[in-house]
Amino acid sequence: MRRPNWVPAGTDLDKPNAARVYDYYLGGSHNFEADREMARKAMELWPDLPRIMRSNRAFLRRSVQFLAESGIRRFLDVGSGIPTFGPVHEVARGIRPDAEVVYVDRDPVAVAHSRLILADEPSCQVVEADLRNVGDLLSRPEVGRLLSAGEPVGLMLVAVLHFVTDDDEPDKLLGQLRDALPPGSALVLSHAGSEGRPDQAGSHQDLYKRTPTPLTMRSKERVVGFFDGFELVEPGVVYLPEWRPDDPEGVGPHPERMAGLAGVGFLS
Repeated sequence: MRRPNWVPAGTDLDKPNAARVYDYYLGGSHNFEADREMARKAMELWPDLPRIMRSNRAFLRRSVQFLAESGIRRFLDVGSGIPTFGPVHEVARGIRPDAEVVYVDRDPVAVAHSRLILADEPSCQVVEADLRNVGDLLSRPEVGRLLSAGEPVGLMLVAVLHFVTDDDEPDKLLGQLRDALPPGSALVLSHAGSEGRPDQAGSHQDLYKRTPTPLTMRSKERVVGFFDGFELVEPGVVYLPEWRPDDPEGVGPHPERMAGLAGVGFLS
């Protein structure tokens, strides 16, 4: 197989990677046959997965546009995966050409891919760090520079917090991040919900138990609690397609089929 120029030397192309699988769901090109095979197996259990992932990415786009229109030009994207197919910096720069983004992921493969892809983007930095160790994340120079400028920051936790188990104390981690944000900052959060598709939740969590990143799907009440210290903007925490849709008529009668919950809040 010819190695594309966005693939770091030494990358095992025969081993699936979660970030590349996500890219496949989105219809991107930064994936390989091993990634596509894993995605196909997951889709046998839950055929709606590509639609769910695309709905999640559409929420990211709308939320970044909303924050950029609200005056935010600095973004901290934690659990970013590989920034392809409509990443934060591209969306934000459509409104704020001077936007700056620090992408953070704990997966060294995703980080290596990201650094190659963003090598010519001076206003984008990539950091390898783990949300479960906020102290280490905040100590990184790239993150420190972003936060120390005193300007509001958009903290992106999009489809990442459900990979943090209750044993890892997600509320405590969020409190540490919240306390580090400058005044006027905002939290963007999406999370796998346990109530929208209860018929699929169990098997999907069982699938992820066989991976290094087990999935914890949570209730709407629990997700709302993650916004402690933030003032939710309308419409609050809702299913992915319901958050400020481009076309309200296009949401459809069953937004719960997308299974993900989403919300945006500003520091209160």
